[in-house]
Amino acid sequence: MSKKRTITAVVVGLGLVTLSACGSSDSGSSDADSKTVTLVSHDSFTYSKDVLSAFEKESGYTVKVLKDGDAGQAVNKAILTKDNPQGDVFFGVDNTLLSRALDNGLFQSYEAKGSDLILPEYRVDEDKHRVTPIDTGDICVNYDKAYFSEHKLTPPQSFDDLIKPEYKNLLVTENASTSSPGLGFLLGTAAKYGDDGWQDYWSKLKANGVKVVDGWEQAYNEEFSGSAGGKKAKADRPLVVSYASSPPAEVIYADPKPTTAPTGVATGTCFRQVEYAGLLSNAKNTKGGEALIDFLITKQFQDDMPLNMFVYPVVEGAKVPAEFTKYGPQAKDPETMDPAKIADNRDQWVKSWTSLVLK
Repeated sequence: MSKKRTITAVVVGLGLVTLSACGSSDSGSSDADSKTVTLVSHDSFTYSKDVLSAFEKESGYTVKVLKDGDAGQAVNKAILTKDNPQGDVFFGVDNTLLSRALDNGLFQSYEAKGSDLILPEYRVDEDKHRVTPIDTGDICVNYDKAYFSEHKLTPPQSFDDLIKPEYKNLLVTENASTSSPGLGFLLGTAAKYGDDGWQDYWSKLKANGVKVVDGWEQAYNEEFSGSAGGKKAKADRPLVVSYASSPPAEVIYADPKPTTAPTGVATGTCFRQVEYAGLLSNAKNTKGGEALIDFLITKQFQDDMPLNMFVYPVVEGAKVPAEFTKYGPQAKDPETMDPAKIADNRDQWVKSWTSLVLK
């Protein structure tokens, strides 16, 4: 599965960040009329070449993609370089970190063509239009069906279930200070139990043997017994914080493909994540950047996106793959949180979580 989102502290490791370029590029001209437009994103940004080529042919722009590490690392790097940005458009800041990007002036205003077709529940910043919603997904606990069948144990379905004795030492999650799904899971518990209740919940989760690792890749592919990678690694944790779209990925990438997904989703543990794109402040190719953002919310790209990045489209009428409907439907009632509340509490919650869970 391609979805992995790691958040790194702003000042840590920036000297080690490398940029990998995909697609064509020119010599780095700063001419505002350049026909090259540069998209900066996280490592999980993927696309069908024919779809991107169609945009290049129609628009006359050549797209260069710079993959700048995991999501939080890429956001922090973009903030630090905003006066002389690496590109024109940034894609991949999500609702857990959106306020950090906006408060630091990362983006300039641009109302994308076709934005009226974006589903209302995903729209934010509508007075300034500094970001455009591109995709959404649910961070949820996944379970290994075979484990629970063999142990004649009903899989957990809610946050409350996870602290029950029968699930002791079964869950692995990501560090909330270094991982986007880890942070999303923390925010989900804060939304569920409130400002005064989430810490008590995590005390019980810790007492029930939750294991914490740095990021999604390690949790899902090394610690979780239900994933293809976990099976190879002989992992022993049958519960993991991942995505509602992880089961479809397990089916699509399997050879031979199973008739049913080997993993399931505890739908009562989900937190809704939304990713945005924005025109970078001081972008050298503003017109090209605007055209690229317009493209990201076209039906052509929105239809193509789910099976590349295992996320859901946000534009009315875009297609949801049959595999998603069958193996990984969106949660009907996920936990959500207003971006302003996240902005006001995120850093303190992460600090408190670290002291409570990791020490």
